[in-house]
Amino acid sequence: MQTAALFDLPAIQTSPQGPSKPAPVKKARRPRKVHASVPLKPSTTVPDELIADADWVVLNSSGGKDSQAMVSYVVGRAKALGMMHKVVVVHADLGDIEWGGTKALAEEQARLAGVRRFEVVKAKGADLLGRVLIRFGKLKSKAEREAIEAGLDPATAKVAPAWPSSSARWCTSDVKRGPVWTLFTRLAAELSHLGRPVRILNCMGQRAAESAPRAKLAEVEIDRSASNGKRHVTTWRPIHGWSDAEVWREIARSGLPYHPAYDWGMRRLSCSFCVLGCEADVVLAARLRPQKAHEYAAMEVKVGADFKHGLSMAEIIVRAAELEQQYGPVQRPPAGTAIAGFIGKKATAAYLGRRDLLREHLTLAS
Repeated sequence: MQTAALFDLPAIQTSPQGPSKPAPVKKARRPRKVHASVPLKPSTTVPDELIADADWVVLNSSGGKDSQAMVSYVVGRAKALGMMHKVVVVHADLGDIEWGGTKALAEEQARLAGVRRFEVVKAKGADLLGRVLIRFGKLKSKAEREAIEAGLDPATAKVAPAWPSSSARWCTSDVKRGPVWTLFTRLAAELSHLGRPVRILNCMGQRAAESAPRAKLAEVEIDRSASNGKRHVTTWRPIHGWSDAEVWREIARSGLPYHPAYDWGMRRLSCSFCVLGCEADVVLAARLRPQKAHEYAAMEVKVGADFKHGLSMAEIIVRAAELEQQYGPVQRPPAGTAIAGFIGKKATAAYLGRRDLLREHLTLAS
């Protein structure tokens, strides 16, 4: 009886090893539903109108120069509008992978700028290196499973790199964006009595000059992934079009202290060893934080992939050692070294004076 033919069943292919398994069917991802109340486009792109329309103005501060300049600029506008009660500065604490004193500096910058509410958020669970190891385990299991399903030897399965990269910036979503969204939830709950979605203006210090991907970002846009029926989040990048010189001039004008890592020669802050950082930065970081560099190198061995595509931490450590041997340990530079290259020595001296005066006033007020 030809059962298969009668019921239009697919014929089963046989082989000396027995019937072959049908190819696995991948489940299609459900499209994420966005609440119907969330707008497609912002109602305005005018800075003062954005602040006026918002219920909360959230300033993301990494403690770095860009977010510092952004905080100074937005706070200045909020003060002029008499809306400082809306302003909240949030710092995503990255733990030991960020430069020492970063969290304390971000809070100091906020206080000196006149912001009363400073929030710290932190991802639960493992730190970045721990997350790399966990991700490697998941990627390895997936690669081995797919090899078995394809009839291949799982021992030869190629495992995707577990480190973050420019095309897989999971570190940002895991240790920054996700924790900040928990703050959004709390802020929305505080204003639930409004009886409508709470309007949150999420301010970022991202600049077009940093990279080609960031140059493509809109200065103002609705963040539909962070929005829901209880909150509408608008992303604003106030200094998106600024140059490095404009950033440093704003810092000089404000008198807010910047992180000494810039004086040492670092071009960016946040993570000490950023996969998106230039080679000079990560080599310098290896000289300043040799123990942490060796922790990254040990993780490279565990996951079988370089920290940066085409550049391993082991190689970075070698280059750092060569510089140490040739020039000796890095010497602490004078305060103001970084900013002096943009505003000159005389203006730098004036900036350092304002910075110290602000710190003195804050100490007396405390």
